[in-house]
Amino acid sequence: MGILSRLRGRARQRGSVAGRPGTPVSDLTTRHLTEFASSRRGVEAWIEPPTAVTGASLLLVAADGEWTRRTIPSASWGHKFAEHLQMPGYDAGVVSYPQRMRDWNSRQKRG
Repeated sequence: MGILSRLRGRARQRGSVAGRPGTPVSDLTTRHLTEFASSRRGVEAWIEPPTAVTGASLLLVAADGEWTRRTIPSASWGHKFAEHLQMPGYDAGVVSYPQRMRDWNSRQKRG
């Protein structure tokens, strides 16, 4: 059993509410994050802590600035995910988002 399967299994056992710690991560979310990381160069992870409004989330940013974000059960899940895929993982409350992400957003708006 892989680490992601174990993480999903533990979350299911707790049976928590969506967006809260212990919420299971869907196979679709795990697959999306894994495929994004494996199909792009230089992907890094920013683990965003939960707030009063949203749960914890994982932001993946590629070398060209393309990015994706998904809700995750907890910050520790995000750090384990990044470690499992051998990518740098940063605490979004400590390390700011990269300029390349903002540049990519600007390019997308311009068309």
